[in-house]
Amino acid sequence: MASARSNLYVLSVLLLAAVCDAHWGWWAPAPAAPVAPPKPVDAILSEDFYSYTCPQATDVVKKVVLSILKKNRNLAGGFLRLHFHDCWVNGCDGSLLLNSTTDNQAERDGFTNFLIRGIPEIDEIKEALEKVCPNTVSCADILALAARDATAGVGGPSWPVYLGRRDSRVSRALDADTNLPFPSLNFTELVANFAPKGFGAREMIVLSGSHTIGRTHCNGIGPNLYNYTGIDDLTNPALDSKFARVLKKKCPKGNRTNIVDMDRTKNLFDREYYKGVLNHKGVFISDLALIENSFGLRVVTELVAKSSSFFQEFAAAMVKMGNLSPLTGTQGEIRKHCQFVN
Repeated sequence: MASARSNLYVLSVLLLAAVCDAHWGWWAPAPAAPVAPPKPVDAILSEDFYSYTCPQATDVVKKVVLSILKKNRNLAGGFLRLHFHDCWVNGCDGSLLLNSTTDNQAERDGFTNFLIRGIPEIDEIKEALEKVCPNTVSCADILALAARDATAGVGGPSWPVYLGRRDSRVSRALDADTNLPFPSLNFTELVANFAPKGFGAREMIVLSGSHTIGRTHCNGIGPNLYNYTGIDDLTNPALDSKFARVLKKKCPKGNRTNIVDMDRTKNLFDREYYKGVLNHKGVFISDLALIENSFGLRVVTELVAKSSSFFQEFAAAMVKMGNLSPLTGTQGEIRKHCQFVN
């Protein structure tokens, strides 16, 4: 009963913070960077969760991740996206990894997860863990560790990963498409998407910095080039005209599958993404939306500076995101194979 009251109190605080942030919007002063990453609610999760049952777990994950990046550094963006897209839909529970069945379309097959990458590589990590610690480490925890290790592996920050998540048995494409932010959202819509998860406008801009690594497909770029605000053949007027021509060559109208790099240094976690945004070279409508008002412009301008707290703020936001509604205790299961329920 005490735990339930504690959880209810924390949830109320998060919701109040979200409402306040959304109310003040972009004209409020940018809050100071977090001093230290938040710890998980009620200490449900812990860094040493596997210290007795699988003490080598984090080392195994890191070794496999770095081995994968040695072959393809661009998969760092894939690992980071997997973790975000998993946590944003009903919490960090590994549901994104589940396969669709004859009577259910899973999250991974939703519009917002179009051609999502990295799932076979997560299977590779799981296989390595099963050899040393069978039926012990959850797929949800693997996603959290892989995102951290991949980010650090391409020059980004590291952060503490609290462990002990369990895996969901449920995965629905509709949940993904009603929770994940579409790449066509404007600033106000992005803030509204992040607020229910307890994240403010500044944290939204910080987490958007994940676009500094990886790649995307023309599927999400089309509205920026050919259907801005739903008007056929209208290109986003905020998009640099020369950059728009480059994108149109890579993404002819109607093409969904061609690949486009997220920024000029696609395999390096840096501040180049924010430079592109300031130069009106955002790949998505949502990228350019970050500077469509004075608040966003000020934050992006702060974060792009070499002396900025971007890395620290990103790490803190990732810790906070990794604590979203985990299944723990006897909830869910520990999958033997990440793509299938036991």
